Amino acid sequence: MLDLLAYDLPALSVAATDTFRHVVLAYLGPGAAVSTIGTFLALLAAVIVAFVGFFWYPIKRYLGRNNSQEPDAVTTPED
Repeated sequence: MLDLLAYDLPALSVAATDTFRHVVLAYLGPGAAVSTIGTFLALLAAVIVAFVGFFWYPIKRYLGRNNSQEPDAVTTPED
């Protein structure tokens, strides 16, 4: 599977470059490039935080609740 992906991805990249030549040869200035990289990093951070928020914390809370069960309260006889 990994070998198939390793060979198909470059072939797909070459095919896309040949097909969309007018788009690929466009110039991306330094300001736009920095904005694009920042947007990509922000999107990546948002996906990671969403994963942590929706999956990790509930699982951690569930596992922690099972391990830290408090013992039953000791009842003292009333006088």
